[in-house]
Amino acid sequence: MKISVAALTLSFCYLSVAEVQLAEHREENTTETPSSEPACFGTDDILKNFLVILREQEAELKNVKKQLEDLRGEVRGNRIAFGASISNVGNIGPFNVDITLTYKNVYANTGSYNPTTGIFTAPVKGHYYFSFSGHNISSKPMGLRLMKNGVQMVTGYNHAAGNRYETVTNGMTLQLEVGDQVYMTLRSNTWIFDNSNDHSTFIGHLLFRL
Repeated sequence: MKISVAALTLSFCYLSVAEVQLAEHREENTTETPSSEPACFGTDDILKNFLVILREQEAELKNVKKQLEDLRGEVRGNRIAFGASISNVGNIGPFNVDITLTYKNVYANTGSYNPTTGIFTAPVKGHYYFSFSGHNISSKPMGLRLMKNGVQMVTGYNHAAGNRYETVTNGMTLQLEVGDQVYMTLRSNTWIFDNSNDHSTFIGHLLFRL
């Protein structure tokens, strides 16, 4: 809008100059000579105003571009999620110590989950949601722990109860700092089962950044 007003002003000035020159030509035989100065700002002043306006708009455009890039970066930073299953391995355990479970059949992973170690590492500070499921033959118990930096957050446990398949699930929202690690462990003297149906799973995603 600023440029349009300035352009109209400049056009008016040129028109004024032309009108003055025409008047001079018509009245060249008279003793009174009209002024050759238009009744408006000088052309140099208008050009200077143009440059000032252009510089202001250039600065505003750069600021808008930066805001858009920051917004894109924030959106990309919110795309944190993974989902995986233990896969077709049969029974795991029992062991006489707790072990970290590795969920190697990855359905989705934006990069923060390591299927080799089974560990999710938080890339940004925020609130995350994690859930897990476990499947087992109930002739032996199954104990699962959702861990954060070596500390149990929540657990799921199936007690021995005959000889049938059973499932346990649980989940929790956790506040994580950058570099915090979340993973699943199988409790000592328990076991877990999985096959091609992917009963035993581990998933997580960022809810929002802090």
